[in-house]
Amino acid sequence: MATYSDEGVVLRTHKLGEADRIVTILTRQHGKIRAVAKGVRRTSSRFGARLEPFSQCDLLIVEGRNLDIVSQAVSRRLLGRAWLDDYARYTAAEVMVETADRLVGEERQPALRQYLLLVGALRVLGHGTTDGPRPATMILDSYLLRALATAGYAPALEACANCGASAGLDFFSAQSGGLVCRRCRPPGSLSLTPTTLAYLGALLSGQWEDTRQVSEATARQASGLVTAFANWQLERGLRSLGHLDRG
Repeated sequence: MATYSDEGVVLRTHKLGEADRIVTILTRQHGKIRAVAKGVRRTSSRFGARLEPFSQCDLLIVEGRNLDIVSQAVSRRLLGRAWLDDYARYTAAEVMVETADRLVGEERQPALRQYLLLVGALRVLGHGTTDGPRPATMILDSYLLRALATAGYAPALEACANCGASAGLDFFSAQSGGLVCRRCRPPGSLSLTPTTLAYLGALLSGQWEDTRQVSEATARQASGLVTAFANWQLERGLRSLGHLDRG
C-alpha cells in the first residue's frame, strides 16, 4: 500500500478496540487526517506517548481503505510541555485544537496556514512572544480571530458590516459580522470603546507590541466579543470554551 510522510499536530484521540486509537492530526501538507495508531495503548507501544494531543510529530502514514494507519511517529516537540500543569493555558490550548478541528472540515484538503497558525499559537502559549509573555486568554483571542479570518470569517473592524459606513462605528454585532454603525446596529449589539477596537485590530494582525499596556477591562470586553463572534461563525459553540479559565 502507498505511504506518505508529513509533520503534524495531534488534535484529539479516540479509543478503538482494546489497544488502538484513532488519532486526528492537522498536518502541514495533507490538511486534517484521521488515522489508526495500532497498539498505542499498550505499555510496550513504541510511539504511544508521541501521539497525545498537542504533540508535534514527523509521521509516516500508510494509506488505508477507510482509515490510514500511523506506521511511524517521531516527536518534534510536545508543544504543551511548558503548560500542561497550568490550567488556564491548558484550557486555552484545548479551545485552539477544537477550533482547528472545526475550521478544517474536509480531510486531506491542504490547510497550511491553519497549521502554521496553530503551531505558532501553541508555541506562544508556552514560551511567550518576542515582546514578552502574554495572558493565555489574550493569545487565544488572537488565535481565534486569525484562524477565523484565514477560514474566510474575518470580522469587520474598519467599516460597518451591514452598510460599509466608516463613521459611527460604536457597536459590535457577532451575528452581523463585526462592527456596525448606529443606524444598522441590530438588537443585542454591544457598545465598545475606541481602545477596545484598537486592541481587537492588534489581536487580528498579531501586533503583540500593541497589546503590552492593555487594561484588564479592555481585554475582558474584547474577549467576550471574540468568544461571541467565534461561537456565531462556527454555528455550534465550542465545547471547550465552557472549561476556559479566564483568570
